[in-house]
Amino acid sequence: MKLELKDYLHSINQSKKNILLENPSQENNYPPFIINKFFSFHLDSILYSNEMNKNYHIDKKLQYDFYINILKPRKRYCPWIKKQSIENIELVQEYYGYSYNKAIESLNILSNDDLKKIKKLLNKGG
Repeated sequence: MKLELKDYLHSINQSKKNILLENPSQENNYPPFIINKFFSFHLDSILYSNEMNKNYHIDKKLQYDFYINILKPRKRYCPWIKKQSIENIELVQEYYGYSYNKAIESLNILSNDDLKKIKKLLNKGG
């Protein structure tokens, strides 16, 4: 049985049941970066997350044990931050051949009329 991210988070946050003792082979599946990122969203665990980020070289089991023993049981939920899609970014990238970052800078300069012209020029039809 392969453990998922939600299993690790549930055991650290709520159940406090050490699932790596029951399944020692699942230690390699433990995602320390994602777990650290999750705990960095909460006020009561951000400092612990920072400590684990400083000590990223520590074994995965030790990182898991640190979290399961130091954090108090609590429901911690947060929406994952996703990259926002910027309108017309693809148009500028295709028309000028720019990278994503350069296209963002260009969007600040281009007017709505310029964007309409670019859209018209790139229209490939039905």
